[in-house]
Order: sequence, then C-alpha cells, then structure tokens
Amino acid sequence: MHDYGFFSYESKDEFIEKSKAFWNPGKTQSWQDFGVDLVIDRREEYFLWDMSGKRLIDVHLNGGTYSLGHRNPELIATIELAMKHFDMGNHHFPSLARTALAEALLKTCAPNMRYVIYGSGGGEAIDIAIKSARHAKQRRKIVSVIKAYHGHTGLAVCAGDQRFSELFLSDRPDEFIQVPFNDLNAMEDALRKRDVAAVIMETIPATYGFPMPKEGYLTGVKRLCEKYDALYIADEVQTGLMRTGEMWGCYKYGVEPDILVTGKGICGGMYPIGCVVVSEECGAWLHKDGFGHMSTMGGAELGCIVALKVLEICERPEVRSMVHYIANLIGRRLEQIKAIYGDFFVGIRQNGVVMGLEFDHPKGAMYVMKALYRNGVWAIFSTLDPRVLQFKPGLLLTRNLTEELADRVEVSIAQARAEVLGLKGKRAAA
Repeated sequence: MHDYGFFSYESKDEFIEKSKAFWNPGKTQSWQDFGVDLVIDRREEYFLWDMSGKRLIDVHLNGGTYSLGHRNPELIATIELAMKHFDMGNHHFPSLARTALAEALLKTCAPNMRYVIYGSGGGEAIDIAIKSARHAKQRRKIVSVIKAYHGHTGLAVCAGDQRFSELFLSDRPDEFIQVPFNDLNAMEDALRKRDVAAVIMETIPATYGFPMPKEGYLTGVKRLCEKYDALYIADEVQTGLMRTGEMWGCYKYGVEPDILVTGKGICGGMYPIGCVVVSEECGAWLHKDGFGHMSTMGGAELGCIVALKVLEICERPEVRSMVHYIANLIGRRLEQIKAIYGDFFVGIRQNGVVMGLEFDHPKGAMYVMKALYRNGVWAIFSTLDPRVLQFKPGLLLTRNLTEELADRVEVSIAQARAEVLGLKGKRAAA
C-alpha cells in the first residue's frame, strides 16, 4: 500500500492503470513502452525517488523549474510564512506582492525595462508578450526559429514547432513565420517588409537540444529588429535565473530585449507563476486599458513572494560562483568521457549549466536516457532532436554530488554506446 494521506494506491501497477484511465493515456503508455516506468514519489534537493524506492539524481529539473532543488527549505519556509498573511490575492486590484516582485525584477534588467505583467506560467507569459508586441506595433506577424518551443497555450504554441501547433489546428503560417536558427540572412528576409511585430527568441533553444548561438548571432538579430522596426522578445524561461552564470542569458550575449519572459524556475517549484518584463513602448496597453489582459491566478501573491526569495537566492555572490564552479567541473568531466567514447559521444553544447550532449545516432539520447535511468540519473532527450540529451545540473549542486553524477554518466554512456554499436553490428551482419 502506498498511502500519501490525501490518496492511496495499492501498488505502482494499479497507479499506472489509473493514470491511463483518468489522466493521460498516451503519455503514460508511451513511457511504459519506452521502458522508463518512473513515477515520482518522494523528492528532496536534487533527488527523486520512484514509487519503488529507486533514487535518481535529477538533471532534467523539469526544464529548470527545480534549479534550486526540490522542496528547497528556504522556499518552504518562505511560503509557510507568507501563508500567515497572504493567499492568491485578487487580480482586479493593486497588489502588495505583485508590486514588490515587479520592482525586484526590474532591478535585474536593463534600464529600458519599465513594467512587469503576470501570468500563471511560462506559456501564458509568452501569450502576454506576443499580445503586448502586437499592440505596440499594431502588426500581427511574429518571427520565431524552426524547432522553437515557447509553450502550449494559444499564441505560444503558434510560435513553436509544427508537431504541437498542427495537432490543434493552431498553425498560422501567415502570421507566425519561422526561420532557421543561426541564419541572419533568413532572419533579414523575414523582417525586410517591415510588417513584423516581434521576433521571439529562446536565448538557447531548449527543446531543440540547446544549440548554441553563433558568435554575433543574437546581437545581429537585435540589430535587424531595430533596422526593420520590430521588437525583440527574449524567452528566458530555461536560460534565465543564473543558469548561464548570469541572471539572464540574453544579457550575457549582449542583447537588451524589449520584452523578457521568465517562468519555470522563478516559481522555485513551489507555486506557479510566469512574468513578462516590458519596456515603456511594449507596456503601452497598460495605460490604454489596464484590464486588457486578466489572469485570475497570474501573479498570485504567494507565488510572488516565493519568486522574491528565488531572485534573492540567485543573486547571492556565492551562488554565482558555484554555478561557474559546477559548470567547469562537469564540463571537464564530460570532455574526458567524450575523449574515451568519441565515436558515439560527439559533442557538448554548454553555457554555464545549460547543456546538451550530442550522440552519433538519430536517437542516441534516448539510449543514453534509458541507461542513465538504470544507473540512477534522470535526464531527458530533446523532443525535437533526439540525438541530443538535455542535461541541466542544479545551481546548488555540491562537489561530491557533481562527481557522483559524472561517474554515473560515464558508465551510462559506455552502456548506451555498446547497445547502439551492437545494433549496428546486427544490421551489418544481416
């Protein structure tokens, strides 16, 4: 019996069947078919425990949601204290906590930023960003990159990969234009008619496997936006909050956006929130009709208070130093592993603790993910490029755990390589 106080299940098998019956049959079954039967039970720091009791080091972090670890004690204490005075609040009225968080967020951004607008998560925040850009420029067209991912809500899904937009008949090629990543000529071709409201860019595209921007690419996109009177939206949901070693990845690349979006990690994994930081121009609708976008749970006051603590932790000098230390340590170990297994493990994409590991097989990261799972590490392949493993160590990882993680990664890559080479050998023999 697995009794959680609020609900219970006789067994893991019973839970899996109920998950298929009452929640999401396709997603539940796909993981079973894939051989990953993870059902997250207990979680603490950078560890997950399956219902079976199996312990895993988490380097997926749900896209960076748990950059500060699962159930971070400082965040638990913060929300417990906040609940003595606050609840979600009322989205119609001026809010103590929303205003405090907005002021703190603006201090982390360039001087051109003026207001903060709230959603309940990253997807809604992207919707707000697109709506704000369209209002500011009075144009509909949005440019994003091929294989982008910006969320699954109404406008966000239109700016992402066709796999998700076409499923719900949300593909709008006349309004949402996509160009190849790292191609400034294609970007200029998309902008030269001066009919685009904004370019939306993940600073490093996450679901595409974290391909790194070429030197000068992001600043080049910003210059093109200025040249052709379009706005620049920085999607910092997975690259913000110190994951590149700086608070916001776009600034590390020398880009001052007109709109900056943060989600996932800003909630600390404790209370959902998404934030949109905008310039005066992009926030013009707030003067025209402050009720133009309403979100009952957007900017919930408990979430704002948790986010304030997340910002404070991320801004600590020792945390910045630790991110650089972890990045260097794990980066060196990965290079050593690649030197041994370079015929399979062929590339490391890295900026801080934002990492993508490349493998020489169309689904190489899937094999590595399964091997990692067997060896007590949870990471996930890139949905839009399964050659690449998304690899996202936490900001507060200790040296000992980093070393343990690297050891488990080396064993897992060796096992996945042997499996892939064995399959190649069988095909060759056939």
